[in-house]
Amino acid sequence: MADTGVVETLLQRIEKVDDGVDSLEVASSLGVDHQVIVGAVKSLQALGDVISAELRSSKRWELTEEGTEIAEQGSHEARVFSSIPLEGLGQSELMKLSFGKIGFSKAMSNKWIRVDKAHEGGPRIFRTVEKIEDQVREKLLLVKKGDMTQLEEKEKNELKKRKLLSEVTVKSYWISKGNSFSTTVTKQEAELTPEMIANGSWKEKKFKPYNFEALGVAPDCGHLHPLMKVRTQFRQIFLEMGFTEMPTNNFIESSFWNFDSLFQPQQHPARDQHDTFFLSDPALAHEFPQDYLERVKKVHSEGGFGSQGYKYDWKIEEAQKNILRTHTTAVSARMLYKLAQQKFTPVKYFSIDRVFRNETLDATHLAEFHQIEGVVADYGLTLGDLMGILHQFFTKLGLKKWVEVGNSGVFRPEMLLPMGLPEDVSVIAWGLSLERPTMIKYGINNIRELVGHKVNLQMVYDSPICRLES
Repeated sequence: MADTGVVETLLQRIEKVDDGVDSLEVASSLGVDHQVIVGAVKSLQALGDVISAELRSSKRWELTEEGTEIAEQGSHEARVFSSIPLEGLGQSELMKLSFGKIGFSKAMSNKWIRVDKAHEGGPRIFRTVEKIEDQVREKLLLVKKGDMTQLEEKEKNELKKRKLLSEVTVKSYWISKGNSFSTTVTKQEAELTPEMIANGSWKEKKFKPYNFEALGVAPDCGHLHPLMKVRTQFRQIFLEMGFTEMPTNNFIESSFWNFDSLFQPQQHPARDQHDTFFLSDPALAHEFPQDYLERVKKVHSEGGFGSQGYKYDWKIEEAQKNILRTHTTAVSARMLYKLAQQKFTPVKYFSIDRVFRNETLDATHLAEFHQIEGVVADYGLTLGDLMGILHQFFTKLGLKKWVEVGNSGVFRPEMLLPMGLPEDVSVIAWGLSLERPTMIKYGINNIRELVGHKVNLQMVYDSPICRLES
């Protein structure tokens, strides 16, 4: 509640008049801020029909900060005139004063001063009159005293143009007696307690009216899922590093793009029904880049590009099977193939989306999760480049030390060259999961140790699409 003394004084003022009082006038007479009176009005309104308060708006002129300064110290032009001695003042010296530039222009316009440009010491300013009348200050002092009647509209507009005066809208309350007016303030009860009912004291109490318009406390709801927050953080990091997001809106993928294009043999355990969801309708895919499909078939069954392949009978029937994609690397394969069909330019891709695995459900594994993947294609990339990007990526993520959180490596030539990418182009990649980061056999710590050896290393991950090189 507002200050009791202010409330009682306000009620006494209202009691002495027939029609009412203005809150601004009351604040001025009491020497308090207007908001103090407004607070008293709000407190009295909460007590019921003690007072009647009508909100009114009016416009009035007020001095700006610069106008207040001029009212106290004089106008810029008057201060310039006062700064010039009888022997004159160098123009360069005058311009060093805070009011010099504006005051000089106005004083010249008023013909209070003149400039001798031929003076031997450089341009010099002299007075042209003995004394002046600072009309600007006098007008502002009238405004400060509240006597605006002596100013014409033209004079007001001139002061407003100089940003010395501003017209403001003032809101105040016209306060009068209510039907239950009293100079004694009685606190109203906010709630009915069991004790009041038991002893009957509620009969003598005054209660606040119930506010059926109150909005109440907003329900605590609508929060982002923690995974979505982390996903947004990862996405922002990729974008800050200059990566482009890949389109990942195809949950259904053919085995060709999900497995074969990545140089994964058709007898690999990951392609078994125990690990992959196969679709029954439509069960098969039929549209493939035919030339590319033949090159993939050949590198699997016969070898090529410096590889002996897997030496097995590659079957189109296996490649046609539709599945729920087991990783977003299938999207990376499509993007790299598309890149190979045009003049090569270095690229940096990323994706964050759902993948599906036919796994045994437990506390840390579901049938679907989100995979994060980064892919960089450029000439002559090495493990050093991969380590540099990973270091930057995880530093932005906030990791302070090397940890093993996901797979990484260099795509094999058996995957890249059938696509049509140039032989001297390398592709580095890494991936992890939002829900379940995997502890891999050869993590970043291992890479650091391996790169230190001056030997040619070709250590293949569990997946055949990547290999380590130094």
